Amino acid sequence: MRATRLHDCPAPAKLNLFLHVNGRRADGYHLLQTVFQMVDHGDLLHFDLRADERIVRTTDVPGVPEQGDLIVRALLLLQAACKRRHGRLPPGIDVAIDKRLPMGGGLGGGSSDAATALMAANALWEAGFSREELMALALPLGADIPFFIFGQTAFAEGVGEALQPVDAPDCWYLVIEPGVAVPTAAIFCSEHLTRGTEPVRIADFSRHTMNRTDSTGFGRNDLQAVAVSLFPPVAQAIDWLSAHGDARMTGSGACVFCAFSSEAEADAVLQQVPGIWEAWKAKALKHHPLNTVLQVSAVIE
Repeated sequence: MRATRLHDCPAPAKLNLFLHVNGRRADGYHLLQTVFQMVDHGDLLHFDLRADERIVRTTDVPGVPEQGDLIVRALLLLQAACKRRHGRLPPGIDVAIDKRLPMGGGLGGGSSDAATALMAANALWEAGFSREELMALALPLGADIPFFIFGQTAFAEGVGEALQPVDAPDCWYLVIEPGVAVPTAAIFCSEHLTRGTEPVRIADFSRHTMNRTDSTGFGRNDLQAVAVSLFPPVAQAIDWLSAHGDARMTGSGACVFCAFSSEAEADAVLQQVPGIWEAWKAKALKHHPLNTVLQVSAVIE
């Protein structure tokens, strides 16, 4: 019998342990190199099959209209792909969201939500799409979505879609939310953005992190200089956290993180974070936690 609902599906945040801009393609997209690291903090999504064929977001998300939501758009794409493959539309889905990740934070919240939706619906609909097929389907919606479907720490190139598994230290992170939303376009369109960083190799990152207990010290975030000039709260958070380690921005901002070798070290700094900011700790994840949920949490009716 088919599962009719999947609840408590995690959509974890990601951190960019470094982010280099190596060039720009003729179509305007930037060529990047980064290491994506998932952490055990994020949104939770809940899916219930419907009696009709509608995709319905049952939770209001301020600033994100339902039809513009990546979750809804991703599910509509997969539903159409199911019809092409199986000759009929699968049933609709109600989606509820426990939103914890800030928008414009560089944590990949919307992309992670969309990836979780695709993986959960693929299971609920018994659609049979492979991981690679889901990644290809998701790429036009956003370059970060394939990483979450890829489901493990990854060295990424191209526009972020060329992924290779890579090991990273099993550490803890402290993340500060500076309280501003940074629009990605404003960073990538800046005339001050450095676009000529020399490419590195995956072996360079692996050699640097070998035998380390945290992920600090490799490369930089090329987007950070632009973000701190445009958004002073990001600069203030980096300045404060830099007193405790190698603090840097994730993605195009605004969130700032620092790696620690133990939970106790992260806790000690977390207790000192000024009250003007939201802050939290999270453990590095080697694999996407949804894989476990899909194995054990389907409710059969």
